[in-house]
Amino acid sequence: MHLLPSAHVDSFARDHLPPAPTWPELRFDLPELRYPDRLNCGAELLDATIARLDGDRPCLRLEDGSVWSYEQLRAQTDRIARVLVEDLGVVPGNRVLLRGTTTPWLVACWLAVMKAGAVAVTVLAAQRRTELATMVGIAQVGHALCDARALEELEAVEAPGLRITPYGGRSDADLLALAAGKSDAPFPAVDTSADDVALIAFTSGTTGRPKGCMHFHRDVLAIADTFSAHVLRPTPDDVFTGTPPLGFTFGLGGLVVFPLRVGASALLLEQPSPASLPAAIERHRVSVLFTAPTAYRVLLDQAEEADLSSLRRCVSAGENLPAATWEAFHARTGLPLINGIGSTELLHIFVSAADADARPGVTGFPVPGFRARVVDPATGADAPDGTPGLLAVQGPTGCRYLDDPRQADYVHDGWNLTGDTYVRDPDGCFRYQARADDMIISAGYNIAGPEVEEALLRHPEVREAAVIGVPDETRGQVVKAFVVLAEGVPADEGTAKALQDFVKSTISAYKYPRQVEFRESLPRTPTGKLQRFRLRHE
Repeated sequence: MHLLPSAHVDSFARDHLPPAPTWPELRFDLPELRYPDRLNCGAELLDATIARLDGDRPCLRLEDGSVWSYEQLRAQTDRIARVLVEDLGVVPGNRVLLRGTTTPWLVACWLAVMKAGAVAVTVLAAQRRTELATMVGIAQVGHALCDARALEELEAVEAPGLRITPYGGRSDADLLALAAGKSDAPFPAVDTSADDVALIAFTSGTTGRPKGCMHFHRDVLAIADTFSAHVLRPTPDDVFTGTPPLGFTFGLGGLVVFPLRVGASALLLEQPSPASLPAAIERHRVSVLFTAPTAYRVLLDQAEEADLSSLRRCVSAGENLPAATWEAFHARTGLPLINGIGSTELLHIFVSAADADARPGVTGFPVPGFRARVVDPATGADAPDGTPGLLAVQGPTGCRYLDDPRQADYVHDGWNLTGDTYVRDPDGCFRYQARADDMIISAGYNIAGPEVEEALLRHPEVREAAVIGVPDETRGQVVKAFVVLAEGVPADEGTAKALQDFVKSTISAYKYPRQVEFRESLPRTPTGKLQRFRLRHE
């Protein structure tokens, strides 16, 4: 592995890349993946698109019908970049946390961080102070740009040296007030290396401790030049929308990177929900949709009441897409859902199928630019077709955890092991079987059971807690908690509701246990280790 000379003044990110021998093998098999040595993805997505097309083209659409053009987004991005550099003292390589709902301002902030050569750490607006504190500490974040409506939890984080700048508020120190006074002259993007770290995206494993996934400037473009270009195949006239927030790489790709790469536009839904999608699709003539299988099931329930005829490409990811949902959606709309599997570690989708390759009950084929195989978990050798094994992937992106020993768990012999059990069919198509770890995937959200357990155990009336995922027709899985209460506490609906509310107030609300079962004791090994598998198979 040979890294190019870095433009980062703050070398933290490069200094904390995993050791070279633990990296996956990176492949650049497609001509479009052979990027120049100097590359800034923010400039490529915004400035280069404007130079190639018309800056007056619509770029970001709002629910009220207003539209930001590409030139308007560039102007706001460049003013914010000037604030970062001139007022806040951000230097290339500094980590800048971004927190807010899906708005044009959050997109402009992300692009400004890219152009300033800093490293974006985008988190969810729903995440609580304990989660935020962990991520701030791991990434050694020094700056944060936060929607003024979402300041409370971030301001409660105890992180000496963290400078929080709100945007969208009324103070003179507000980011947007500072940006309004900046020059309209284009901001010259920092001449970053193609392999300078551009973003740190956090994921959670079964231990509940987030893992920071470091991605380069070239990686951001690579997901557009593989999945988007070869499977999704958008046009400049497409209108994108979706439910995943920009804090998820699924949303970052589908709502920012992919449309900007081709000069298309994106409808930004600030408070997206499956129920709100039909009306938004009809009103704004959305043609490309990104969401989870749960939302497609809701769309089917409401499809008779809304005009979905503008849709032409619908991407499903985040959890397994049931064959029945695929078939029902196809019957109703005539559209074959584009199923896909991706991961934060590889940034976006790497196995998928569209058009004639798409069919119910399968994920698909390796996205052009990627290779995939199914390996025997015991030997690491290829599993015979039709035999379940672990999905292994190689491509232009790959797992690089920030200073985390779990790098050795994800990468083996140069391959990314995603933690999913798959079967490869004789025709080379990949079929999902199950998750190979304890992650609960509910309505497209990854939820680590131990994290929910920890939240429950903070409640004074909880003695023990175990959390698993159980099947659910609507959400794929839901979180179920098995709880041993303190002596004298009633095991009734009122206590269950109180525990659910407590979890919602402690960690992200979507992680709360939708089912609570009280037990006298939990199954454990003689050494005291919790046996979750026994709860799953009862």
